[in-house]
Amino acid sequence: MTEARSLPEEPIVVVDRVSKSYRRGAQVVDVLREINLLIDRGSFVALMGPSGSGKSTLLNLIAGIDRPDAGRLIISGTDITQLGESNLAQWRTHHIGFIFQFYNLLPVLTGLENVELPLLLTGLSRKIRREHAMVALELVGLPHRVHHYPKELSGGEQQRVAIARAIVTDPTLIVADEPTGDLDKASATEVLTLMDQLNREFGKTIIMVTHDPHAAEKAGIIRHLDKGVLNSDWA
Repeated sequence: MTEARSLPEEPIVVVDRVSKSYRRGAQVVDVLREINLLIDRGSFVALMGPSGSGKSTLLNLIAGIDRPDAGRLIISGTDITQLGESNLAQWRTHHIGFIFQFYNLLPVLTGLENVELPLLLTGLSRKIRREHAMVALELVGLPHRVHHYPKELSGGEQQRVAIARAIVTDPTLIVADEPTGDLDKASATEVLTLMDQLNREFGKTIIMVTHDPHAAEKAGIIRHLDKGVLNSDWA
């Protein structure tokens, strides 16, 4: 009897001939030109390139924050270019976790309340939301900071709260835009180690935009964008 073979898993991210441009007055600026990119489930991918190369634009398109002018974006089997605004917002809630350079924490909310925010759209009870938020904060090593406000936390602690917020919904994909760009070296190392743990131990797929070669070294795959064109993998 022939041994059954499992079929290869489909990529979690399919970027198919995606283009994006912006208008500046009468001028049209091409930011991305027919980008093709496949990302396997469980990958940790760094997008590198000079300022203005289209890295953050590509990240925002994959996350459903922005829409392409042409091409398809298929994330975990869903062609998000075909979703209406309401369905796209709902899709983001369940599938995307965001990590920003400047944390984007609400100053009037505690760490626990900031982490709980994405769960407000899920229909979970307050008790369950708080339990999930506590688990996320424990995972990033901040159970003792749950009642502290952002101004009472260091930059590294604020970013770890932001990471807890990004993972609290157990998203399909984590997208990070310069997550260490506003941190000192020690704090940046802590955040990168945490992201590496999320990838290796919990199997999270991560796409990270960075200018920092040290940060990119944590990723298993490095892709380089230059003038809107995606170049070959960097090892």
